[in-house]
Amino acid sequence: MSKLKVGLAQIAPVWLDREKTLAKVCDYVAQAADQSCELVVFGETVLPGYPFWLGSTHGSKFDCDIQKDIHAHYLRSAVNIERGDLQPICELAKSRNAAVMVGCYELGTDRGGHTGYCSLVYIDQAGEVRNAHRKLMPTYEERLAWGVGDGNGLKTFPLGPFQIGGLNCWENWMPLPRAALHGLGENLHVAVWPGAKRNTIDITRFAAIESRSYVLSVSGLLRKSDVPADFPHRDLVLDSFESEIVSDGGSCIAAPNGDWVIEPFCDQEKLLTATLDHNEVLRERQNFDISGHYSRPDVLKLSINRDRQRSIDESQ
Repeated sequence: MSKLKVGLAQIAPVWLDREKTLAKVCDYVAQAADQSCELVVFGETVLPGYPFWLGSTHGSKFDCDIQKDIHAHYLRSAVNIERGDLQPICELAKSRNAAVMVGCYELGTDRGGHTGYCSLVYIDQAGEVRNAHRKLMPTYEERLAWGVGDGNGLKTFPLGPFQIGGLNCWENWMPLPRAALHGLGENLHVAVWPGAKRNTIDITRFAAIESRSYVLSVSGLLRKSDVPADFPHRDLVLDSFESEIVSDGGSCIAAPNGDWVIEPFCDQEKLLTATLDHNEVLRERQNFDISGHYSRPDVLKLSINRDRQRSIDESQ
């Protein structure tokens, strides 16, 4: 039992429409389960969508009615885990025995309920939400839409023969979050992205070689045709995009030796599948185990603060 079949669901959301995008995610989970996938992964904040408008519509303009309108629409479409918004995925995961990792714009009800976070949510094969890792530091203009996360979700979980963990987008470039997951035994790493081959083509292989683990990079897509008719200031947003394909994907898989299992795939929606062999991890750890025989905890050691950052402490 050394193998695990995985599915990389490179899809475009129905942009900022939570219910329609949720239905699309469920459809791809079912497709993956039909092909015997035991893990299905989706891109960064694909549910309900990544805030691409910020970089093309003067998102940093203060007290701008246009930006307020779109931000309010984004908040209304956010995923509230406590409300049960992910229940359809949970039920499907349980019935089809397929774990799911999905990037969500998550409403932080523990921080007052009016700020959303870039969260990577892990749902296990029993249909339980096991983790919601909030992006530690939103990148550049993302800070106009997302709150700053915390270390609560820096965890790994057993899945078949593997120990799985994941990070959001440019967190995968950050040495310490990677090191935290290495030290927790991760050997199947999931990196989720809004969608750009320029990101996935280098870091995917680098992270695999560094950790001697499988690395799955899973991206979303966005095309002008994915922007619904009721999107606030739709014409302005569409005119601000320079090409029909706003985000080109680039989903891929690297093996523990850095070789491509699946090379970056671009421009189309597709369910990419592969069967991973845990024995390849063991073979590559023979010459380099980053947190094992090649570590020096007497010299260098990492600490993690796993507290969920809350606005109010009611323990007193």
